[in-house]
Amino acid sequence: MGGQYRITGDKYPRMRPPRRRGRLVFAVVASAAVLGLIGWGTLQLIDVFTGGDKRVSAATRADCRTAAHPATAETRVSPRPGEITVNVYNATARTGLAKQTADELKKRGFKIGAVGNASKDFDKKVKGAGVLLGPAAALDTTLPVLTAQLTGAERRTDAARKGGDLDLIIGDGYKSLTQRAAADLAVAKLTSPDRTADAPKKKGC
Repeated sequence: MGGQYRITGDKYPRMRPPRRRGRLVFAVVASAAVLGLIGWGTLQLIDVFTGGDKRVSAATRADCRTAAHPATAETRVSPRPGEITVNVYNATARTGLAKQTADELKKRGFKIGAVGNASKDFDKKVKGAGVLLGPAAALDTTLPVLTAQLTGAERRTDAARKGGDLDLIIGDGYKSLTQRAAADLAVAKLTSPDRTADAPKKKGC
């Protein structure tokens, strides 16, 4: 110092390293993490001993109630045979098929409209078992019910068609209607308001 300065007094500044706040922050974060893990583990133990894994959330319970009561679900139910009018036409060279088929459909509960030979658009031109024709709205309503009676028939819709009647046009491949027991079972599934039995149950229900 060259002797120009003199230290007086009996107190001297303490020379110590600065506090390291990084260690303090780390310790606080680590403590919080440990406490969180302890709390989470405690909750898991409570769930194990109280059956917490069997509890269902409110949303899941609502879904289960909807599945259990299909009236609240958006389920499309087809009309019953008694609500469907069928016209039966014969497009083959065999006689009597239209009346015979119409009589059988009547026994199965359908209303019968016109019975006779097919129009020139279909006469001798249907190679399969038959053609089921209806308005566009019938595709997912009445046509499936009639299809259950003749499972090999082709389904068609006509957007310009008026009314709700259906046409059953018998083709060259026709042998007979579907066995009644099988047809009735298919119709029962289509017309039942409870069609959730075949659907997979939701997890937690």
